[in-house]
Amino acid sequence: MKIIRMEKEMIMGEDREFESPHGSTLLSCGEDRILAAWFGGSWEKGPDTAIWTAVRSQGGWSRPRKTGEQRGIACWNPVLSAGADGRILLYYKVGPEISRWRTYVMESFDGGETFSQGRELVAGDESGGRGPVKNKPIRLRDGTVLAPASLEGEIWDAFVDRSQDDGRTWQKSAMVPLRRVLCRETLDSPYNKYHCYGKGIIQPALWEDERGEVHMLLRSTSSRIFRSDSADGGRTWGLAYDTGMPNNNSGLDLVRLPGGGIVLACNPRENAPDYYKGARTPLTLFYSGDNGDSFRELAVIEDGRGSFAYPAIVCGGRGELLMTYTWNRRKIGFCRLHYMETE
Repeated sequence: MKIIRMEKEMIMGEDREFESPHGSTLLSCGEDRILAAWFGGSWEKGPDTAIWTAVRSQGGWSRPRKTGEQRGIACWNPVLSAGADGRILLYYKVGPEISRWRTYVMESFDGGETFSQGRELVAGDESGGRGPVKNKPIRLRDGTVLAPASLEGEIWDAFVDRSQDDGRTWQKSAMVPLRRVLCRETLDSPYNKYHCYGKGIIQPALWEDERGEVHMLLRSTSSRIFRSDSADGGRTWGLAYDTGMPNNNSGLDLVRLPGGGIVLACNPRENAPDYYKGARTPLTLFYSGDNGDSFRELAVIEDGRGSFAYPAIVCGGRGELLMTYTWNRRKIGFCRLHYMETE
């Protein structure tokens, strides 16, 4: 696979900024129509932080509009998804602290022009993690919807939520098994790919392969992208392991192409020495033609000084990838990539 053309722009326009935008998501709605969402407000946990949306048509991006809010309570991490019946689902988190998040969902039947009132995805749940946490759900061949989920408290854990009625009800999978250790320096044994250092793993990105097995790549506190695999449709998961790909404890995303290849978007950086996060630049695309066993660099989206992070990536039209990302916490970047499959 190779990229033959890249087009970049800012959703807010080149001359406008937005108040602390972050956590973007996007959905291709057909006929050159793209829907994007993100959260923004005075600061990430601020009580005025709300969910915003914009639509791109042939005339460019519409003016951002406030789509979801809870008075006096921060909203976070929107995720867009399409139902089998054509409706658009917009999931988002509500709560002053991540560990106490509640998940809400709203619906659109007109391509994202209007949305219903938000409702709790799982009524009464305050566990901090039901439904998709950052990345898009996937639909398996048997119609089951898998939502990549995680929990953030004293420790970090990942799982999926499974729906067999197109997102109307959800069943929580088993947690992804993980072997945690405090830090590399405390180990007497040599490197072990099944050791995760620090709090753990969150924010899975999912794909289903040709054999019907499901896989996830995960953000970690261990300076590496971790992976787990499932042979039973996401009900249970294998022990998570270090892929060898760098991770700066920041979000990643991936998409499986129609031809079977996988495109991964991430910051290929480790954590800074003696710190639990790493630089959020460059922002790079990688390609795998062997079901995620290895990756090669495909394209650099941003490589300047600053913070270019939290990508969301989907397939657009034929031979096209669409991507949004946080640009220095001042704008949401949008990128359209035209590609050719060569292997």
